[in-house]
Amino acid sequence: MPSKNETEGHRKRLREKFLKSGLKGFHDYEIVELLLSLGTPRRDCKQQAKAAMQKFKTLRGVLEAPQEELLQIEGIGPHSTFGLKLVQAVAREFLKEKIIDTPVYKSAQEIFDYLYHSMRDLKKEVFKVIYLNTRNQIIETTDLFQGTVNSTSISSREVMESALKYNATSLIFTHNHPSGNPEPSKSDKELTRELVYAGAIMRLRVLDHIIIGNNQYFSFASEGFIEQYELDFLNLKMKGASEAKRRLYRAQLFGGSA
Repeated sequence: MPSKNETEGHRKRLREKFLKSGLKGFHDYEIVELLLSLGTPRRDCKQQAKAAMQKFKTLRGVLEAPQEELLQIEGIGPHSTFGLKLVQAVAREFLKEKIIDTPVYKSAQEIFDYLYHSMRDLKKEVFKVIYLNTRNQIIETTDLFQGTVNSTSISSREVMESALKYNATSLIFTHNHPSGNPEPSKSDKELTRELVYAGAIMRLRVLDHIIIGNNQYFSFASEGFIEQYELDFLNLKMKGASEAKRRLYRAQLFGGSA
C-alpha cells in the first residue's frame, strides 16, 4: 500500500498534468481516479479506478454506471462516487443549456445527447414530452408516462392538455427502448400518427418523436414520418370538407334527404 506522501504526490502530479494539458495523455483509469478522489481526497483511488474500468469496460460505462453497481466495487463508497455523479450531472446540464436557443427540430442528435445519459439504463419505457415556444426553444421537459408506450396507454388528450399548460406551440416526444434497439414498432408508429393528428387539431406542431436505444436513436422527423402524417391529416381534413359539402348539396337538392 502506498504511503500517505506517495499518494499525495501521485495525485498532485495528476492534477498538475490535467491543468497543463487537459485530459490529453491520460489513461481512462486515471480520469476515473481523479474523479473518485474528489469524494475521498485523502485516499489512494488507483486500484478502485482500475477495478471500475475492468467492470464497466469504458470510461463512459463507469460514468453512466448506476450507483448501486459502483458500490459493489471494493473500496468504493458513497463518498467516492461523488465526483463521478457530479461530472455526469454537470455534463447533462451543459447539454441542456447547449440546446437552449437552438432550433432543436433540426437537431435530433442534440436531443439524443441530452437525454441519453438519463434514459439509457431505464428498465421500463418512459415517455417524455419536450415543450417548445414559437422560436423552437425548450420551455420544459416532463415525464408523462411509464410502462408500455402505445396508443392505448398514452392519452393524446393529456399530452395536449399539458402542452396548453406550458403555453407550448410545438412538441417533441421521446421514449426509450430498454432492449437497446430504437427501431419503431407498429404501435410506436400508430401512437406518433395519433399525436400528430391531435396536435394538428389543437394547432400544435409535432416536430419529432425520437426513440432512444443503446447509443443510437430513431427520429420520426428525419425518416420522413412526421411530414407524411401531417399530409395524411391534411388529406383527411380535405376529404371531410368535401364530404360535408356533398351532403349539404344533396340536402338542398332533395329537400333534406342526404
